[in-house]
Amino acid sequence: MSRAWNFSAGPAALPEAVLRRAQAEMLDWNGSGASVMELSHRGKAFMTLAAEAEARLRRLMSVPAGYKVLFLQGGATQHFAQIPMNLAPVGASADYVVTGHWGEKAVREASPYITARVAATSESANYLALPARDTWDLDPGAAYLHYTPNETIHGVEFHDVPDAGGVPLVADMSSNILSEPVDVSRFGMIYAGAQKNIGPSGLVVMIVRDDLLARAGRPMAKIFRYAEHAANDSMLNTPNTWGWYLAGLTFEWLEEQGGLVAMGERNARKASTLYDAIDGSDGFYRSPVEVSARSRMNVPFTLHDSALDAAFLAESEAAGLLALKGHKAVGGMRASLYNAVPQEAVDVLVNFMRDFMARHG
Repeated sequence: MSRAWNFSAGPAALPEAVLRRAQAEMLDWNGSGASVMELSHRGKAFMTLAAEAEARLRRLMSVPAGYKVLFLQGGATQHFAQIPMNLAPVGASADYVVTGHWGEKAVREASPYITARVAATSESANYLALPARDTWDLDPGAAYLHYTPNETIHGVEFHDVPDAGGVPLVADMSSNILSEPVDVSRFGMIYAGAQKNIGPSGLVVMIVRDDLLARAGRPMAKIFRYAEHAANDSMLNTPNTWGWYLAGLTFEWLEEQGGLVAMGERNARKASTLYDAIDGSDGFYRSPVEVSARSRMNVPFTLHDSALDAAFLAESEAAGLLALKGHKAVGGMRASLYNAVPQEAVDVLVNFMRDFMARHG
C-alpha cells in the first residue's frame, strides 16, 4: 500500500507511526484480548490509558496547577454555544475578535445565550489580515474575550497572545494546538477539535481554569456543564474511547519528536519552504494573506490564471498530493501543514508546483 501526502484541512493527516501502532493493536490492545473500543471506559485498563494521556498533554503544554483537562465529545462548533452557557450568566455579554469564518460562527452560535459583542474584526480586509490592536473595543466587564488564534479557511494566524486585561481569554485552538509552545497561564480556557493536530474527529480537548469552572453560568442539564465533566474525569457519560486512545498515542509521538519546541521549529521550516516557493514564483502563485498574518498551519494560495485550477488539482492528485483544493468560500488552493505533515511532503509539493509552473507558465 502506498500512502499519499495529505494536505487536508480536517479531518487531517495523522502521524503514520500512530496509525501503524493503532493498526497493530486493533484486535488486541495491551494484551487484553480485545480492541480498546470494546473495553469498558470504567475498567482499570482504560482509566490508566486516560490518565496517561492527560499527563502527557499536561507535560507537553506545561499546563500549570489550577487548570482541568477535559476530553469531551462533539466538535468546536458545539462548544461555540456551550462556552457562553457555562461562562456567562443570564444577561451577560462577552467580547469576540473575529478574523474569519470560525470567529463569525462562534458569534452566531453564542448569540442565543449572551450579547456577543464583536470587539474587533478584519471583515473589511476580507479576513486576509488581523485587526489592528488600537481598533479593539474591549469591555472590561465582559464575561470573557474569545478569539481564534488560527483561521483555517482564510489562512491567518496570531503570532502572539493578545492582552485581555483582567478578562478571561478563551481560545479556539482547533487548528494550531500543539504546533508550538504556548503559555497556558495567559488563558482562561483553551479548546480544540481533535481532527487537525490531535486525532480523529468527534473529540474535543479543553483546558480550563478552575475559577471558570466554578462560575454559575445558567440553568442547564448536567451533560452540558463543564464542571460536571471535570468532577467526573470526563466520564460523565461514555466518552469517545477511540478518539481518546489515539490522542494519547499522538501525545506520546509528540514527546518522541522532542516536544513542542521541536514541533514549532519544524512547522516554521515547513511554512517557510512553501511561502518561499509562492513568493519566488514571479506571480505564478500568490498568497492573498498579509505577510505578518500568514498562518503556519494553513497556506491558501492562488494561481495567476484561475483557468489552470482544474489542471493543478487533477495533476497534483495524480502525483499523490491530496486535498489541495481551497475552501469554497475563498477558492484557489490550500495546503494544511499540521504536525503530522512531514517536511518531505512539503518538499514534494514545492517540486510539483515548480514543475507545473514550468509546464504551464
